[in-house]
Amino acid sequence: MQDWLVLFLSQIKETGLLEWLAVLFGVSEVLLARKNNILLYPTGIISILLSSYLLFHAKLYAETLLNAYYLIMSIYGWYFWIHKKSRPDVKISWTTKKEMITAICISVFGFFILHFFLVKYTTSDVPWEDAIVASTAWAGMWLLAKRKIENWIFLNISNIIAIPLLIHKHLPMMAMLTLFLFVVAIFGYLDWKKIYKEELNMIKK
Repeated sequence: MQDWLVLFLSQIKETGLLEWLAVLFGVSEVLLARKNNILLYPTGIISILLSSYLLFHAKLYAETLLNAYYLIMSIYGWYFWIHKKSRPDVKISWTTKKEMITAICISVFGFFILHFFLVKYTTSDVPWEDAIVASTAWAGMWLLAKRKIENWIFLNISNIIAIPLLIHKHLPMMAMLTLFLFVVAIFGYLDWKKIYKEELNMIKK
């Protein structure tokens, strides 16, 4: 444990400016999102672009691909917000059996597709870990879009694997950012359960 801590601290000392900026903008995005501030989108886009560069050079190709999805959704969200298009709110709910099967299929089939791609067409030295991180995050994002409480579980499966993976790739500050997101997801899960219960009680009344 002490050796691991020494290694981690030495990595932090060697952390470059780009990684510090990626983490700074990443934390800022989360804080702005909590404030429901539109600046979360340009801030998030900067973080995504910087992170993608770092992940690609660390040979974490599946996570780079995942960031490409984040980038597209951020641009769409920014556009959507500016034009103030209104849609009925999607209520928070628990995942149905059919939706859970779909989420598991996204994770499993996504993993095998990404693993095959990473092994056959890239120089990745961590195809298993990289593929798991991306595929479980895809499933989590799909559930998040549907406002399903279990999205936080899938996202945190991705996060818990990504943390040691990023340390292994000498990206300690990005690992710290992922740890921060892991904690946020825990509170997100608890908050959504509370909101669901409150909405259910209102309906019963």
